[in-house]
Amino acid sequence: MKSIIISLEMAQKVKEFVDITQSYKCEILLKSGKYVVDAKSILGIFSLDLSKPVTVEIYSDDCADILEKLKSFT
Repeated sequence: MKSIIISLEMAQKVKEFVDITQSYKCEILLKSGKYVVDAKSILGIFSLDLSKPVTVEIYSDDCADILEKLKSFT
């Protein structure tokens, strides 16, 4: 598992993020405080407090390409 902290303050950023995460088969979760949602679910993401950074957890051994695509959100 790899984790990074990102910021998703604008709706357009959330859409871009979901477009990226949906193209991968591995499990990707978003954590904000005690809440955890599927990172491929746009409704789940909007249920989080996006005014603060959130943690992305990627459950895959080969996730270098995902991390590279998510650098623009850090």
